[in-house]
Amino acid sequence: MSTQPSGTSWLALEGRVCAVTGAGSGIGAAIAAELARAGARVALLDRNGAAAGAVAGDIVAGGGTAVAVECDVGREAGVREAAQRVRRALGDCGVLVNNAGMLKAGALDSVSVEEWNAVLAVNLTGALLCARAFQPQLLAAGQGSIVNVASIAALHPQTRSGAYSPSKAGVLLLSRQLAAEWGPLGLRSNAVCPGMIRTPLSARFYEEPGLEARRAAVTASRRVGEPIDIANAVLFLASARSAYLNGAELVVDGGMDTMLMDLVPRPGFNATPA
Repeated sequence: MSTQPSGTSWLALEGRVCAVTGAGSGIGAAIAAELARAGARVALLDRNGAAAGAVAGDIVAGGGTAVAVECDVGREAGVREAAQRVRRALGDCGVLVNNAGMLKAGALDSVSVEEWNAVLAVNLTGALLCARAFQPQLLAAGQGSIVNVASIAALHPQTRSGAYSPSKAGVLLLSRQLAAEWGPLGLRSNAVCPGMIRTPLSARFYEEPGLEARRAAVTASRRVGEPIDIANAVLFLASARSAYLNGAELVVDGGMDTMLMDLVPRPGFNATPA
């Protein structure tokens, strides 16, 4: 089977059925909107059905094809039903974007087991449940692609954030294992690790005077990211343009990961951000 894109655009996503979890706001909404802009038929999965419906409505109003499906990715039966609803509405899903995620703050010596398990259920187990539920469709559609949205917190501990970092680290290994086990079947699994991205959930942080400048100063690009920055990376990994990427991890953080040594005070060599 040829791995070369066959559509009219560079990404060749026209007509592809794409399912995006956590698509009711923020990064997930941006991914869904950009997929639709590229000509894909998009299913927006979110446990907040009204929010997903609003984003889907905007896509349809703009001339795209989208359906909203209420789904809690941490519930296996609900995920299986959501996958079948996507198939009935749009056809076999060829791209799955595991984006749904949550964070419950708490230090490791005090976070409750219930909150720890709740985060794992959505961030890690939810990605597995969705991958398993959509696998038959991904195989049927051909050149199936799974894109898992992890975090730079998977690479560097984000303290006092409970299970968030461990769960996102698990997403990276899950993504690699999916690639190793399902790659021979014709499926690809890759991951994106977003850095600091301005979303509705983080908007309140930027209300603090000077915070955005301080955050921007620890990136090589000297700016805070936007959801579109992650969406663009996801579209590339979803498309056949990345056909020989499987089990890869793409860090999209404006170069923050490269700045560690510059944060170490070296008089006469650097201007360490305050």
